[in-house]
Amino acid sequence: MLYINDMNVYYGSSIHAVKGVSFEVKPGEIVSLIGANGAGKSTILKTVSGLLRSRTGSITFDGKEISGYEAHKIVSMGLAHVPEGRRVFSNLTVEENLEMGAYTLKGNVEEVKKDIFSRFPRLLERRHQIAGTLSGGEQQMLAIGRAMMSRPKLLMLDEPSMGLAPILVEQIFDIIKELHQAGVTILLVEQNARKALEIADRAYVLETGKIVMSGDGKTLSESDDIKKAYLGG
Repeated sequence: MLYINDMNVYYGSSIHAVKGVSFEVKPGEIVSLIGANGAGKSTILKTVSGLLRSRTGSITFDGKEISGYEAHKIVSMGLAHVPEGRRVFSNLTVEENLEMGAYTLKGNVEEVKKDIFSRFPRLLERRHQIAGTLSGGEQQMLAIGRAMMSRPKLLMLDEPSMGLAPILVEQIFDIIKELHQAGVTILLVEQNARKALEIADRAYVLETGKIVMSGDGKTLSESDDIKKAYLGG
């Protein structure tokens, strides 16, 4: 579904943030990108979704080359990005935020909204509440729900557990698993390596802009190097 070949991304002329990265996400998979802060994980997602540009290589989504496409066109093709820090429209209501996520939707908005409310009962309870007054966990649910309003084939999640209490982290990962079971392909960037590897079909480990290790989630979680670097073992 997604194939990235030789991605090189720079900030300005001197900061080489992503260095020759290549990987793929197959239909129906959860693929996790793990690594320390500054490893290039978020930069990769921003480049896939059209917010940044790679100087080399190609990005193929659902059989089409999308390098150079504008972000709104990529969304309309079926790729949704939940950014780091949630980025909800804080002055709009929960319902208005969801409707903002449906601007490329070709189907019935009310029908899709009903489906999102059934998946996120907390959002239904707060549908008329201003998004900026929600808790961190509720805002993360809203950010995921807003992305799902476009009925994406591939959902990219950037640090969905960041800043959340452990009980809310569990809830967010349960939501990710439910979306996956419903047929959504997921590319997950996550600093909580333990949780990311638990649910991943496959994972890639990034260090200073390069992929240094890859494999299925279970194998990586049992690797001594991964335990030492990311799992506190």
